[in-house]
Amino acid sequence: MRLFLSLLALLAMLAAALGGHPALVLGLAVLACAALWDLRELWRTVLLGCVAASLLILVAQGERDLYTLAGSLSLLLGLTLLLGSQRRAQGEMARRENVIRALEKGSAELADAKDTGSVIRAGIQTLDQLRVAPNLAFVAYRRGTPHVLGARGAFTELLGKPILPGNGKEDSRSVQADHWVAERALSQIPREQRQFFLSVPVEGLSGQQLGLLLLARSSLGGSARQGDFRPDERSVTAAFARLFGSALGQWQSIRELRDANELTLRSLGSALEHRDDETGGHTARVVDLSEKLARRLGWKEEAVKSLRWGAYLHDLGKLAIPDAILHKPGQLTPDEHRVIQKHTTVGYDMLQDLHFLPAETLDLVRYHHERWDGQGYPSGLRGQDIPSTARVFSIVDVYDALTSVRPYKAAWTRERALSEIKLQGGRQFDPQFVESFVLMMTEQDDARLVR
Repeated sequence: MRLFLSLLALLAMLAAALGGHPALVLGLAVLACAALWDLRELWRTVLLGCVAASLLILVAQGERDLYTLAGSLSLLLGLTLLLGSQRRAQGEMARRENVIRALEKGSAELADAKDTGSVIRAGIQTLDQLRVAPNLAFVAYRRGTPHVLGARGAFTELLGKPILPGNGKEDSRSVQADHWVAERALSQIPREQRQFFLSVPVEGLSGQQLGLLLLARSSLGGSARQGDFRPDERSVTAAFARLFGSALGQWQSIRELRDANELTLRSLGSALEHRDDETGGHTARVVDLSEKLARRLGWKEEAVKSLRWGAYLHDLGKLAIPDAILHKPGQLTPDEHRVIQKHTTVGYDMLQDLHFLPAETLDLVRYHHERWDGQGYPSGLRGQDIPSTARVFSIVDVYDALTSVRPYKAAWTRERALSEIKLQGGRQFDPQFVESFVLMMTEQDDARLVR
């Protein structure tokens, strides 16, 4: 209804102009302006055109009243200025809405990221959606050398590559120390793509420098010329850099904690080995073979990690075994056997307070002496009821024990040990895992012969 009345007002305005009634033209123009201004830009443009047409009609009909003409021209100029101001306001509103949507979506994607790589990808995608610049890069140090770890636009060709000084040699200067990294990275994209650029540091929660965000653009942006980055663009980019740095710093802290956990468990495994294994190397060997067998079986890396951690800790419970029993050179008595067997449950209990250990790791420590036929300890589990980490590790553990010197035996040859492992498939060990293990070891031997 409102649009209908507005159109009637425009038609009446044109008719008034044809009839030579300038005052009525002005009144109807104001009425149409009030009715149409909140509608789509198209109708505001139509209003402006009708006012201009009415003014031309009045002039063509011989209207010579200077006050009337001045009023009409003022109305036309005012409408033109209002239309331009409205367009700028709408453009600014659209930019702000885009920023809000991009940051909302980006914050959700950063929160859902599972590692630093996915954080970087989500961050660069969010920065791209902010539409501040078409050429984007995130540069951070890897093993002492700056690398482009995320990119869009002209920087894409540099993705994954190191940023080296102009002489082609590695440099010890850091991102924090100066701007050479930004300058060198920018110099590797076409000049016309970096007429204006912005370098924003990315910092973690504690203020540690994590890298640099680089933004570059030409003087032409879309259909309009653009100059250097405006204050609002710099502010939005800085706000995003803080969000990005928070997410990236969190994952870096998690990675450092995981690395510390890994190092701690490996060191603990080595310490346990020195008490129980005079020849040394048992832990490193069983960890290596366990990982290889798990990957051959198609396990995901998270499962491989659980297996590796369990291999480090599998004999933790032997800390509670008296040396007289643990290092007895001869046959153990039945009572001594029962003491030795307690190391699985003792180790399991000792690890309960380490809440970062996955259940699969604890399963290995507790059940790696179970047997496929149900004759093992401590719970007499059978077949598939034995956790998979324990089934894999038990094969590797026995193989290494057979091929190593012990106080009560000499080392077996690889061939004899593999024959025994094959014989125990379906008895002591999971037969499918045995098949994969024997094939893996045979292929390793064949590869050594070829070399």
